[in-house]
Amino acid sequence: MHDELFARAHAWLAEDPDPETRDELAKLIEAREVTELADRFAGTLQFGTAGLRGELGAGPNRMNRAVVIRAAAGLAAYLKKHGRAGGLVVIGYDARHKSADFARDTATVMTGAGLRAAVLPRPLPTPVLAFAIRHLGAVAGVEVTASHNPPRDNGYKVYLGDGSQIVPPADAEIAAEIDAIAALADVPRPEEGWEVLGEDVPDAYLARTDAVLAPGSARTARTVYTAMHGVGKDTLLAAFARAGFPEPVLVAEQAEPDPDFPTVAFPNPEEPGAMDLAFATAREAGPDLIIANDPDADRCAVAVRDGGDWRMLRGDEVGALLAAHLVRRGARGAFAESIVSSSLLGRIAEKAGLPYEETLTGFKWIARVEGLRYGYEEALGYCVDPDGVRDKDGITAALLITELASQLKEEGRTLLDLLDDLAVEHGLHATDQLSVRVEDLSLIAAAMRRLREQPPTQLAGLAITRAEDLTQGTDRLPPTDGLRYTLDGARVVVRPSGTEPKLKCYLEVVIPVATHTELPVARTTARDRLTAIKRDLSNAAGI
Repeated sequence: MHDELFARAHAWLAEDPDPETRDELAKLIEAREVTELADRFAGTLQFGTAGLRGELGAGPNRMNRAVVIRAAAGLAAYLKKHGRAGGLVVIGYDARHKSADFARDTATVMTGAGLRAAVLPRPLPTPVLAFAIRHLGAVAGVEVTASHNPPRDNGYKVYLGDGSQIVPPADAEIAAEIDAIAALADVPRPEEGWEVLGEDVPDAYLARTDAVLAPGSARTARTVYTAMHGVGKDTLLAAFARAGFPEPVLVAEQAEPDPDFPTVAFPNPEEPGAMDLAFATAREAGPDLIIANDPDADRCAVAVRDGGDWRMLRGDEVGALLAAHLVRRGARGAFAESIVSSSLLGRIAEKAGLPYEETLTGFKWIARVEGLRYGYEEALGYCVDPDGVRDKDGITAALLITELASQLKEEGRTLLDLLDDLAVEHGLHATDQLSVRVEDLSLIAAAMRRLREQPPTQLAGLAITRAEDLTQGTDRLPPTDGLRYTLDGARVVVRPSGTEPKLKCYLEVVIPVATHTELPVARTTARDRLTAIKRDLSNAAGI
Protein backbone atom coordinates (compact mmCIF):
# COMPACT_ATOMS: atom_id res chain seq x y z
CA MET A 1 0.00 0.00 0.00
CA HIS A 2 2.82 2.39 0.87
CA ASP A 3 4.70 1.48 -2.30
CA GLU A 4 2.42 3.66 -4.43
CA LEU A 5 2.79 6.60 -2.02
CA PHE A 6 6.59 6.39 -2.11
CA ALA A 7 6.56 6.02 -5.89
CA ARG A 8 4.51 9.23 -6.19
CA ALA A 9 6.83 11.00 -3.77
CA HIS A 10 9.90 9.96 -5.77
CA ALA A 11 8.24 11.09 -9.02
CA TRP A 12 7.47 14.49 -7.49
CA LEU A 13 11.00 14.77 -6.11
CA ALA A 14 12.47 14.13 -9.56
CA GLU A 15 10.79 17.21 -11.08
CA ASP A 16 10.68 19.62 -8.11
CA PRO A 17 12.71 22.69 -9.22
CA ASP A 18 13.29 24.02 -5.67
CA PRO A 19 16.36 22.75 -3.74
CA GLU A 20 14.69 23.57 -0.39
CA THR A 21 11.52 21.55 -0.95
CA ARG A 22 13.52 18.78 -2.67
CA ASP A 23 15.66 18.46 0.43
CA GLU A 24 12.58 18.52 2.68
CA LEU A 25 10.86 15.79 0.67
CA ALA A 26 13.99 13.65 0.40
CA LYS A 27 14.28 13.64 4.20
CA LEU A 28 10.63 12.62 4.61
CA ILE A 29 11.12 9.76 2.14
CA GLU A 30 14.35 8.65 3.81
CA ALA A 31 12.72 8.69 7.27
CA ARG A 32 9.68 6.87 5.84
CA GLU A 33 7.33 9.47 7.33
CA VAL A 34 4.23 7.75 5.99
CA THR A 35 1.62 9.90 7.78
CA GLU A 36 3.22 13.18 6.73
CA LEU A 37 3.77 11.99 3.14
CA ALA A 38 0.18 10.72 2.94
CA ASP A 39 -1.05 14.20 3.90
CA ARG A 40 1.17 15.95 1.37
CA PHE A 41 0.09 13.57 -1.40
CA ALA A 42 -3.57 13.30 -0.33
CA GLY A 43 -4.55 15.35 -3.35
CA THR A 44 -3.59 18.53 -5.14
CA LEU A 45 -4.01 21.97 -3.63
CA GLN A 46 -7.27 22.97 -5.27
CA PHE A 47 -7.49 26.00 -7.52
CA GLY A 48 -10.75 27.83 -6.83
CA THR A 49 -12.25 31.32 -6.80
CA ALA A 50 -9.64 32.41 -4.24
CA GLY A 51 -6.95 30.98 -6.55
CA LEU A 52 -4.59 28.89 -4.42
CA ARG A 53 -3.87 29.21 -0.73
CA GLY A 54 -2.18 26.76 1.59
CA GLU A 55 0.76 25.79 3.75
CA LEU A 56 4.25 26.05 2.27
CA GLY A 57 6.08 22.77 1.80
CA ALA A 58 6.92 19.95 -0.61
CA GLY A 59 4.25 17.90 -2.39
CA PRO A 60 1.11 18.54 -4.45
CA ASN A 61 -1.01 19.37 -1.39
CA ARG A 62 1.24 22.30 -0.37
CA MET A 63 2.22 25.69 -1.78
CA ASN A 64 5.57 25.38 -3.56
CA ARG A 65 7.29 26.26 -6.82
CA ALA A 66 6.15 23.09 -8.61
CA VAL A 67 2.49 23.78 -7.74
CA VAL A 68 2.84 27.45 -8.73
CA ILE A 69 4.47 26.62 -12.10
CA ARG A 70 1.57 24.30 -12.89
CA ALA A 71 -0.95 26.96 -11.84
CA ALA A 72 0.76 29.57 -14.02
CA ALA A 73 0.85 27.18 -16.97
CA GLY A 74 -2.86 26.44 -16.52
CA LEU A 75 -3.66 30.16 -16.40
CA ALA A 76 -1.56 30.77 -19.53
CA ALA A 77 -3.37 27.97 -21.40
CA TYR A 78 -6.75 29.39 -20.33
CA LEU A 79 -5.81 32.90 -21.51
CA LYS A 80 -4.63 31.63 -24.89
CA LYS A 81 -7.76 29.54 -25.32
CA HIS A 82 -9.81 32.70 -24.73
CA GLY A 83 -8.01 34.68 -27.40
CA ARG A 84 -5.52 36.47 -25.15
CA ALA A 85 -2.31 35.11 -26.72
CA GLY A 86 0.39 37.78 -26.68
CA GLY A 87 -1.45 39.76 -23.99
CA LEU A 88 0.18 41.26 -20.90
CA VAL A 89 0.06 39.50 -17.53
CA VAL A 90 1.12 41.69 -14.61
CA ILE A 91 2.44 40.01 -11.45
CA GLY A 92 2.63 41.35 -7.90
CA TYR A 93 3.84 39.78 -4.68
CA ASP A 94 4.01 40.38 -0.95
CA ALA A 95 6.90 39.82 1.49
CA ARG A 96 6.02 36.29 2.61
CA HIS A 97 8.36 33.34 2.38
CA LYS A 98 8.78 32.31 -1.29
CA SER A 99 6.58 35.11 -2.70
CA ALA A 100 9.34 36.59 -4.87
CA ASP A 101 10.21 33.09 -6.17
CA PHE A 102 6.59 32.35 -7.06
CA ALA A 103 6.28 35.71 -8.86
CA ARG A 104 9.43 35.04 -10.90
CA ASP A 105 8.27 31.51 -11.76
CA THR A 106 4.97 32.94 -12.98
CA ALA A 107 6.81 35.43 -15.19
CA THR A 108 8.96 32.68 -16.73
CA VAL A 109 5.92 30.51 -17.49
CA MET A 110 3.94 33.38 -19.05
CA THR A 111 6.93 34.34 -21.19
CA GLY A 112 7.45 30.73 -22.25
CA ALA A 113 3.77 30.50 -23.23
CA GLY A 114 4.07 33.49 -25.57
CA LEU A 115 2.37 36.00 -23.29
CA ARG A 116 4.05 39.21 -22.12
CA ALA A 117 4.88 39.30 -18.42
CA ALA A 118 5.61 42.28 -16.18
CA VAL A 119 6.52 41.98 -12.50
CA LEU A 120 6.00 44.81 -10.01
CA PRO A 121 9.34 46.23 -8.82
CA ARG A 122 9.18 45.09 -5.18
CA PRO A 123 6.77 43.68 -2.59
CA LEU A 124 3.73 45.99 -2.78
CA PRO A 125 0.11 46.05 -1.56
CA THR A 126 -2.36 43.86 -3.42
CA PRO A 127 -4.41 46.93 -4.50
CA VAL A 128 -1.39 48.21 -6.45
CA LEU A 129 -1.51 45.01 -8.51
CA ALA A 130 -5.28 45.31 -8.98
CA PHE A 131 -4.74 48.92 -10.13
CA ALA A 132 -1.87 47.95 -12.46
CA ILE A 133 -4.03 45.48 -14.41
CA ARG A 134 -6.42 48.21 -15.53
CA HIS A 135 -3.72 50.90 -15.75
CA LEU A 136 -1.52 48.80 -18.08
CA GLY A 137 -4.36 47.20 -20.05
CA ALA A 138 -3.31 43.69 -18.97
CA VAL A 139 -5.32 40.59 -19.88
CA ALA A 140 -4.76 39.14 -16.41
CA GLY A 141 -2.95 39.68 -13.14
CA VAL A 142 -1.51 37.47 -10.44
CA GLU A 143 -0.86 38.47 -6.84
CA VAL A 144 1.30 36.15 -4.76
CA THR A 145 -0.05 36.56 -1.23
CA ALA A 146 -1.75 34.72 1.60
CA SER A 147 -3.18 38.00 2.89
CA HIS A 148 -3.68 37.61 6.66
CA ASN A 149 -3.11 33.85 6.93
CA PRO A 150 -0.48 32.43 9.34
CA PRO A 151 3.25 32.71 8.45
CA ARG A 152 3.50 29.12 7.17
CA ASP A 153 0.99 29.86 4.35
CA ASN A 154 1.22 31.46 0.95
CA GLY A 155 -1.24 31.93 -1.89
CA TYR A 156 -1.87 32.80 -5.50
CA LYS A 157 -4.69 35.18 -6.41
CA VAL A 158 -5.78 35.55 -10.06
CA TYR A 159 -7.46 38.54 -11.68
CA LEU A 160 -8.72 38.89 -15.23
CA GLY A 161 -8.42 41.95 -17.46
CA ASP A 162 -11.31 43.86 -15.86
CA GLY A 163 -9.15 44.09 -12.74
CA SER A 164 -11.41 41.95 -10.56
CA GLN A 165 -10.78 38.46 -9.20
CA ILE A 166 -11.93 35.38 -11.10
CA VAL A 167 -15.40 33.93 -10.56
CA PRO A 168 -16.99 30.73 -11.89
CA PRO A 169 -16.73 29.31 -14.47
CA ALA A 170 -13.22 30.77 -15.04
CA ASP A 171 -11.87 29.08 -11.89
CA ALA A 172 -13.03 25.61 -12.99
CA GLU A 173 -11.73 26.18 -16.53
CA ILE A 174 -8.29 27.23 -15.22
CA ALA A 175 -8.29 24.26 -12.81
CA ALA A 176 -8.98 21.91 -15.75
CA GLU A 177 -6.04 23.40 -17.68
CA ILE A 178 -3.80 22.90 -14.61
CA ASP A 179 -4.91 19.25 -14.35
CA ALA A 180 -4.08 18.75 -18.03
CA ILE A 181 -0.37 19.49 -17.51
CA ALA A 182 1.44 16.17 -17.55
CA ALA A 183 5.02 16.99 -16.58
CA LEU A 184 6.79 20.14 -15.43
CA ALA A 185 9.45 19.50 -18.06
CA ASP A 186 6.74 20.19 -20.67
CA VAL A 187 6.31 23.75 -19.38
CA PRO A 188 8.75 26.13 -21.18
CA ARG A 189 10.50 28.42 -18.69
CA PRO A 190 13.01 30.73 -20.38
CA GLU A 191 15.69 32.49 -18.34
CA GLU A 192 14.69 35.95 -19.54
CA GLY A 193 12.17 37.88 -21.59
CA TRP A 194 9.84 39.39 -19.00
CA GLU A 195 9.84 42.96 -17.74
CA VAL A 196 10.47 44.17 -14.21
CA LEU A 197 8.41 47.33 -13.90
CA GLY A 198 9.83 50.56 -12.50
CA GLU A 199 8.35 52.89 -9.93
CA ASP A 200 6.01 54.49 -12.48
CA VAL A 201 3.18 52.02 -11.70
CA PRO A 202 3.27 52.50 -7.89
CA ASP A 203 3.56 56.24 -8.56
CA ALA A 204 0.50 56.16 -10.84
CA TYR A 205 -1.40 54.28 -8.11
CA LEU A 206 -0.42 56.95 -5.58
CA ALA A 207 -1.50 59.72 -7.94
CA ARG A 208 -4.88 57.98 -8.22
CA THR A 209 -5.35 57.84 -4.42
CA ASP A 210 -5.92 61.61 -4.42
CA ALA A 211 -9.18 60.97 -6.28
CA VAL A 212 -10.88 59.47 -3.22
CA LEU A 213 -10.62 62.72 -1.24
CA ALA A 214 -12.75 65.82 -1.69
CA PRO A 215 -10.75 68.86 -2.89
CA GLY A 216 -10.06 71.20 0.00
CA SER A 217 -11.39 68.80 2.65
CA ALA A 218 -10.16 68.89 6.25
CA ARG A 219 -6.95 66.85 6.70
CA THR A 220 -6.23 67.31 10.42
CA ALA A 221 -6.89 63.92 12.04
CA ARG A 222 -3.83 62.34 13.63
CA THR A 223 -3.30 58.60 13.28
CA VAL A 224 -1.31 55.70 14.68
CA TYR A 225 -0.59 53.15 11.96
CA THR A 226 0.44 49.50 11.91
CA ALA A 227 1.40 47.55 8.80
CA MET A 228 1.11 44.26 10.77
CA HIS A 229 4.56 43.15 9.52
CA GLY A 230 3.29 43.45 5.94
CA VAL A 231 3.93 45.59 2.87
CA GLY A 232 1.60 48.54 3.49
CA LYS A 233 3.83 51.05 5.27
CA ASP A 234 5.67 52.80 2.42
CA THR A 235 2.61 53.10 0.20
CA LEU A 236 0.35 54.34 2.99
CA LEU A 237 2.88 56.88 4.27
CA ALA A 238 3.36 58.20 0.73
CA ALA A 239 -0.41 58.46 0.20
CA PHE A 240 -0.89 60.29 3.51
CA ALA A 241 1.97 62.68 2.71
CA ARG A 242 0.52 63.45 -0.74
CA ALA A 243 -2.87 64.12 0.84
CA GLY A 244 -1.43 66.49 3.46
CA PHE A 245 -2.48 64.52 6.53
CA PRO A 246 -0.26 64.61 9.63
CA GLU A 247 2.38 61.90 9.35
CA PRO A 248 1.09 58.73 11.03
CA VAL A 249 2.86 57.52 14.17
CA LEU A 250 4.12 54.03 13.35
CA VAL A 251 3.79 50.95 15.54
CA ALA A 252 7.54 50.44 15.32
CA GLU A 253 7.59 46.71 16.18
CA GLN A 254 5.25 45.92 13.24
CA ALA A 255 6.31 48.56 10.69
CA GLU A 256 8.71 46.55 8.49
CA PRO A 257 7.87 43.46 6.42
CA ASP A 258 8.62 40.23 8.28
CA PRO A 259 7.33 36.92 6.89
CA ASP A 260 7.44 35.35 10.36
CA PHE A 261 5.01 37.92 11.86
CA PRO A 262 6.78 37.67 15.23
CA THR A 263 4.50 39.87 17.37
CA VAL A 264 1.11 38.35 16.49
CA ALA A 265 -0.43 34.87 16.64
CA PHE A 266 -2.33 35.63 13.40
CA PRO A 267 -1.47 38.72 11.30
CA ASN A 268 -5.11 39.76 11.03
CA PRO A 269 -6.36 42.91 12.80
CA GLU A 270 -9.61 41.04 13.63
CA GLU A 271 -7.81 38.36 15.66
CA PRO A 272 -7.58 38.75 19.46
CA GLY A 273 -4.31 40.41 20.51
CA ALA A 274 -3.26 41.51 17.00
CA MET A 275 -3.95 45.18 17.81
CA ASP A 276 -2.41 45.23 21.31
CA LEU A 277 0.80 46.99 20.22
CA ALA A 278 -1.21 49.54 18.24
CA PHE A 279 -3.33 50.27 21.31
CA ALA A 280 -0.19 50.65 23.44
CA THR A 281 1.30 53.08 20.89
CA ALA A 282 -1.96 55.06 20.81
CA ARG A 283 -2.03 55.37 24.60
CA GLU A 284 1.36 57.07 24.34
CA ALA A 285 0.73 59.16 21.21
CA GLY A 286 -2.91 60.19 21.79
CA PRO A 287 -4.06 60.20 18.11
CA ASP A 288 -7.60 60.69 16.81
CA LEU A 289 -7.76 57.16 15.40
CA ILE A 290 -5.72 54.01 14.77
CA ILE A 291 -5.38 52.59 11.25
CA ALA A 292 -4.20 49.04 10.60
CA ASN A 293 -3.63 47.19 7.35
CA ASP A 294 -3.39 43.43 7.03
CA PRO A 295 -0.09 42.15 5.59
CA ASP A 296 -0.97 42.70 1.90
CA ALA A 297 -2.77 45.98 2.74
CA ASP A 298 -6.03 45.24 0.97
CA ARG A 299 -7.93 45.44 4.28
CA CYS A 300 -8.21 48.39 6.63
CA ALA A 301 -9.00 48.23 10.35
CA VAL A 302 -9.95 51.29 12.38
CA ALA A 303 -9.84 51.76 16.14
CA VAL A 304 -11.16 54.72 18.13
CA ARG A 305 -11.05 55.98 21.68
CA ASP A 306 -14.20 54.81 23.45
CA GLY A 307 -14.47 56.01 27.02
CA GLY A 308 -11.09 55.60 28.67
CA ASP A 309 -9.47 53.23 26.16
CA TRP A 310 -9.29 52.14 22.54
CA ARG A 311 -11.54 49.70 20.71
CA MET A 312 -11.68 48.30 17.22
CA LEU A 313 -14.60 49.35 15.09
CA ARG A 314 -16.34 46.44 13.44
CA GLY A 315 -16.05 46.20 9.68
CA ASP A 316 -19.77 46.89 9.48
CA GLU A 317 -19.35 50.11 11.48
CA VAL A 318 -16.57 51.36 9.19
CA GLY A 319 -18.62 50.26 6.17
CA ALA A 320 -21.56 52.39 7.32
CA LEU A 321 -19.36 55.38 8.21
CA LEU A 322 -17.71 55.43 4.77
CA ALA A 323 -21.12 55.08 3.09
CA ALA A 324 -22.55 58.00 5.09
CA HIS A 325 -19.47 60.08 4.26
CA LEU A 326 -19.80 59.37 0.53
CA VAL A 327 -23.53 60.16 0.60
CA ARG A 328 -22.82 63.46 2.35
CA ARG A 329 -20.27 64.24 -0.37
CA GLY A 330 -22.93 63.67 -3.04
CA ALA A 331 -21.67 60.34 -4.41
CA ARG A 332 -23.76 58.75 -7.18
CA GLY A 333 -23.79 55.12 -8.30
CA ALA A 334 -24.52 51.75 -6.76
CA PHE A 335 -23.66 50.79 -3.19
CA ALA A 336 -22.97 47.07 -2.75
CA GLU A 337 -22.05 44.59 -0.03
CA SER A 338 -22.00 40.85 0.54
CA ILE A 339 -24.82 38.92 2.21
CA VAL A 340 -22.80 38.55 5.42
CA SER A 341 -22.47 42.31 5.93
CA SER A 342 -24.85 44.62 7.81
CA SER A 343 -28.20 45.52 6.27
CA LEU A 344 -27.57 49.12 7.40
CA LEU A 345 -25.88 49.87 4.06
CA GLY A 346 -29.16 49.11 2.28
CA ARG A 347 -31.00 51.57 4.53
CA ILE A 348 -28.41 54.31 3.91
CA ALA A 349 -28.53 53.76 0.14
CA GLU A 350 -32.34 53.67 0.06
CA LYS A 351 -32.67 56.95 1.97
CA ALA A 352 -30.12 58.56 -0.39
CA GLY A 353 -32.00 57.26 -3.44
CA LEU A 354 -29.01 55.18 -4.59
CA PRO A 355 -29.07 51.70 -6.19
CA TYR A 356 -28.16 48.92 -3.75
CA GLU A 357 -26.98 45.37 -4.43
CA GLU A 358 -26.30 42.36 -2.23
CA THR A 359 -23.80 39.79 -3.51
CA LEU A 360 -22.17 36.54 -2.45
CA THR A 361 -19.18 36.79 -0.13
CA GLY A 362 -15.99 38.19 -1.61
CA PHE A 363 -14.91 41.18 -3.64
CA LYS A 364 -14.84 39.04 -6.76
CA TRP A 365 -18.65 39.43 -6.62
CA ILE A 366 -18.95 42.95 -5.17
CA ALA A 367 -16.59 44.34 -7.85
CA ARG A 368 -18.87 43.06 -10.60
CA VAL A 369 -21.92 45.09 -9.54
CA GLU A 370 -23.01 47.31 -12.42
CA GLY A 371 -22.38 51.01 -11.84
CA LEU A 372 -20.53 50.34 -8.58
CA ARG A 373 -19.58 53.44 -6.62
CA TYR A 374 -18.85 51.89 -3.22
CA GLY A 375 -18.65 48.35 -1.95
CA TYR A 376 -17.68 46.84 1.35
CA GLU A 377 -17.53 43.58 3.27
CA GLU A 378 -17.62 43.13 7.03
CA ALA A 379 -14.17 41.47 7.00
CA LEU A 380 -12.53 44.92 6.84
CA GLY A 381 -12.64 45.22 3.04
CA TYR A 382 -13.66 48.48 1.34
CA CYS A 383 -13.70 49.48 -2.33
CA VAL A 384 -13.91 53.29 -2.40
CA ASP A 385 -12.49 53.93 -5.90
CA PRO A 386 -13.85 51.18 -8.15
CA ASP A 387 -12.70 52.92 -11.34
CA GLY A 388 -9.10 52.74 -10.11
CA VAL A 389 -9.04 49.52 -8.05
CA ARG A 390 -11.83 47.01 -8.62
CA ASP A 391 -11.10 45.20 -5.38
CA LYS A 392 -10.81 46.00 -1.71
CA ASP A 393 -8.11 48.56 -0.98
CA GLY A 394 -6.78 49.22 2.52
CA ILE A 395 -4.81 52.30 1.47
CA THR A 396 -7.61 54.38 -0.09
CA ALA A 397 -10.03 53.24 2.62
CA ALA A 398 -7.56 54.55 5.22
CA LEU A 399 -7.43 57.91 3.44
CA LEU A 400 -11.20 58.20 3.27
CA ILE A 401 -11.87 57.29 6.92
CA THR A 402 -9.15 59.75 8.01
CA GLU A 403 -10.78 62.46 5.89
CA LEU A 404 -14.09 61.72 7.62
CA ALA A 405 -12.44 61.77 11.07
CA SER A 406 -10.85 65.13 10.15
CA GLN A 407 -14.17 66.59 9.05
CA LEU A 408 -15.87 65.45 12.26
CA LYS A 409 -12.93 66.75 14.31
CA GLU A 410 -13.46 70.21 12.81
CA GLU A 411 -17.10 69.97 13.97
CA GLY A 412 -16.04 68.90 17.47
CA ARG A 413 -17.38 65.39 16.85
CA THR A 414 -16.04 61.85 16.46
CA LEU A 415 -16.68 58.73 14.40
CA LEU A 416 -18.67 57.33 17.36
CA ASP A 417 -20.96 60.39 17.30
CA LEU A 418 -21.73 59.74 13.63
CA LEU A 419 -22.45 56.07 14.40
CA ASP A 420 -24.95 57.22 17.04
CA ASP A 421 -26.64 59.49 14.49
CA LEU A 422 -26.92 56.60 12.01
CA ALA A 423 -28.47 54.37 14.71
CA VAL A 424 -31.14 56.95 15.49
CA GLU A 425 -31.81 57.56 11.80
CA HIS A 426 -31.94 53.94 10.63
CA GLY A 427 -32.19 51.78 13.77
CA LEU A 428 -29.32 50.31 15.79
CA HIS A 429 -27.72 47.63 13.59
CA ALA A 430 -25.54 45.50 15.87
CA THR A 431 -23.45 42.71 14.37
CA ASP A 432 -21.31 39.91 15.74
CA GLN A 433 -19.67 36.74 14.52
CA LEU A 434 -19.41 33.19 15.75
CA SER A 435 -16.24 31.86 14.15
CA VAL A 436 -14.96 28.35 14.83
CA ARG A 437 -11.44 27.41 13.66
CA VAL A 438 -10.97 23.64 13.18
CA GLU A 439 -8.08 21.28 12.54
CA ASP A 440 -10.44 18.69 11.04
CA LEU A 441 -12.40 20.10 8.08
CA SER A 442 -15.02 17.34 8.38
CA LEU A 443 -16.34 19.10 11.51
CA ILE A 444 -17.46 22.03 9.33
CA ALA A 445 -19.29 19.73 6.90
CA ALA A 446 -20.91 17.93 9.86
CA ALA A 447 -22.14 21.23 11.35
CA MET A 448 -23.65 22.33 8.02
CA ARG A 449 -25.27 18.93 7.57
CA ARG A 450 -26.75 19.04 11.08
CA LEU A 451 -28.25 22.49 10.48
CA ARG A 452 -29.77 21.29 7.20
CA GLU A 453 -31.19 18.06 8.65
CA GLN A 454 -32.38 19.52 11.96
CA PRO A 455 -32.92 23.23 11.24
CA PRO A 456 -33.58 25.47 14.24
CA THR A 457 -37.07 27.00 14.45
CA GLN A 458 -36.02 29.85 16.75
CA LEU A 459 -32.90 31.55 18.07
CA ALA A 460 -32.78 33.65 21.26
CA GLY A 461 -36.55 33.25 21.53
CA LEU A 462 -37.04 34.90 18.12
CA ALA A 463 -38.96 32.80 15.61
CA ILE A 464 -37.17 32.07 12.32
CA THR A 465 -39.56 33.51 9.75
CA ARG A 466 -37.55 32.39 6.73
CA ALA A 467 -34.81 29.77 6.29
CA GLU A 468 -32.89 29.68 3.00
CA ASP A 469 -30.43 27.03 1.85
CA LEU A 470 -28.18 29.07 -0.41
CA THR A 471 -26.89 26.00 -2.27
CA GLN A 472 -30.12 26.38 -4.24
CA GLY A 473 -29.32 29.99 -5.16
CA THR A 474 -31.95 32.76 -5.04
CA ASP A 475 -33.49 35.07 -7.63
CA ARG A 476 -30.58 37.47 -6.96
CA LEU A 477 -27.71 35.16 -5.93
CA PRO A 478 -25.92 32.22 -7.60
CA PRO A 479 -25.65 29.01 -5.53
CA THR A 480 -23.17 28.91 -2.64
CA ASP A 481 -22.62 26.69 0.40
CA GLY A 482 -24.48 28.67 3.05
CA LEU A 483 -27.62 29.03 5.14
CA ARG A 484 -29.52 32.25 5.82
CA TYR A 485 -32.10 32.68 8.57
CA THR A 486 -34.38 35.70 8.78
CA LEU A 487 -35.81 36.38 12.25
CA ASP A 488 -38.05 39.12 13.59
CA GLY A 489 -35.51 41.91 14.01
CA ALA A 490 -32.45 39.74 13.33
CA ARG A 491 -30.55 37.87 10.61
CA VAL A 492 -28.06 34.98 10.63
CA VAL A 493 -25.85 33.65 7.81
CA VAL A 494 -23.78 30.46 8.26
CA ARG A 495 -21.06 29.46 5.80
CA PRO A 496 -17.69 27.69 5.62
CA SER A 497 -14.81 30.13 5.08
CA GLY A 498 -13.40 30.13 1.56
CA THR A 499 -9.82 30.82 2.64
CA GLU A 500 -9.36 29.40 6.16
CA PRO A 501 -10.37 26.24 8.07
CA LYS A 502 -13.26 28.03 9.79
CA LEU A 503 -17.02 27.83 10.09
CA LYS A 504 -18.32 31.40 10.13
CA CYS A 505 -21.69 32.55 11.42
CA TYR A 506 -22.64 36.20 10.86
CA LEU A 507 -25.24 37.66 13.20
CA GLU A 508 -27.16 40.92 13.06
CA VAL A 509 -29.90 42.37 15.25
CA VAL A 510 -31.77 45.59 14.53
CA ILE A 511 -33.29 47.62 17.37
CA PRO A 512 -35.46 50.67 16.53
CA VAL A 513 -34.22 53.80 18.33
CA ALA A 514 -36.19 57.06 18.50
CA THR A 515 -33.71 59.33 20.28
CA HIS A 516 -30.05 59.41 21.32
CA THR A 517 -31.06 58.88 24.97
CA GLU A 518 -32.40 55.41 24.08
CA LEU A 519 -29.07 54.22 22.66
CA PRO A 520 -27.45 52.81 25.87
CA VAL A 521 -30.46 50.59 26.59
CA ALA A 522 -30.72 49.56 22.92
CA ARG A 523 -27.03 48.59 22.90
CA THR A 524 -27.45 46.43 26.01
CA THR A 525 -30.52 44.76 24.49
CA ALA A 526 -28.66 44.13 21.23
CA ARG A 527 -25.61 42.71 23.01
CA ASP A 528 -27.75 40.32 25.09
CA ARG A 529 -29.71 39.23 22.02
CA LEU A 530 -26.53 38.57 20.00
CA THR A 531 -25.10 36.53 22.89
CA ALA A 532 -28.28 34.44 23.06
CA ILE A 533 -28.35 33.89 19.28
CA LYS A 534 -24.72 32.83 19.39
CA ARG A 535 -25.41 30.31 22.17
CA ASP A 536 -28.49 28.82 20.50
CA LEU A 537 -26.84 28.65 17.07
CA SER A 538 -23.78 26.95 18.54
CA ASN A 539 -26.02 24.31 20.13
CA ALA A 540 -28.01 23.82 16.93
CA ALA A 541 -24.84 23.35 14.86
CA GLY A 542 -23.15 21.15 17.48
CA ILE A 543 -20.02 23.31 17.59
